[in-house]
Amino acid sequence: MLDLAVEEKLDELDPLRHLREDDEVVVPAQPPSVRDQLIELSYPTYTGDVPSPVVIKLAVDASPGCGGVAWPAGEVLSRYIARRGPLKGKCILELGSGTGLVGLVAGFLGAQAWITDQAPLLDIMARNVAMNALESSVFVKELNWGEPIPDDLPRPDIILAADCVYFEPAFPLLVKTLADLVSDDATEVLFCYKKRRKADKRFFTLLKKEFIWAEVADDPERPNYSREAITLLRLTRKRGVDQQRDQSSVLHREYALGGRVLEA
Repeated sequence: MLDLAVEEKLDELDPLRHLREDDEVVVPAQPPSVRDQLIELSYPTYTGDVPSPVVIKLAVDASPGCGGVAWPAGEVLSRYIARRGPLKGKCILELGSGTGLVGLVAGFLGAQAWITDQAPLLDIMARNVAMNALESSVFVKELNWGEPIPDDLPRPDIILAADCVYFEPAFPLLVKTLADLVSDDATEVLFCYKKRRKADKRFFTLLKKEFIWAEVADDPERPNYSREAITLLRLTRKRGVDQQRDQSSVLHREYALGGRVLEA
């Protein structure tokens, strides 16, 4: 059984440890060396309706965990929404925001954005909101995957998620939260991730029960980040009949395997 207290302590000592499993070395072992640093990131816009480039000042700090660092998929998703242009009038919800980067870009583009994560990351998100003078459009909220959606979170027009696939025990929790937030195809879900481990396939096996997806095809940067094993997807909620068909298919496979029920 997973000991969460031990896991949290290990995360504190080495925030990047979940990116190293077995013989798959994604990043070398190292202490949390990113401590209370300031960076500046910029993303061009092309519509002429908002200032270009979008410039975001960002505090990064690995002390509360690896979410306090700017990761590649977050930059890819930030660049994509900046390229798409204005988001005025849109309600945006970012999952696993970490530093809040993607939601900050959305706020800069005119959206009302809620950036969400676990409690240890709320302070750095709030700091980044204030540092970019986006208090009137970007709001910080605690949201733990797998738990009921808070009543004061509005129904989003667009859900953004970047670099959320890295900790295997959280896979079913993330899928549940996505399913709870999205009831039909009226909500657009942009999901960007970097393939790091074979275990990532399990996440998509779970996701397939609730969503279908396709790669975003209108991003001219796609060939560049694809070479870095980064993929940008658009998720669509399955209809009830599709979910029943998939569940029936899973049961048939389990029966063929001798009646074993494989837990998610």
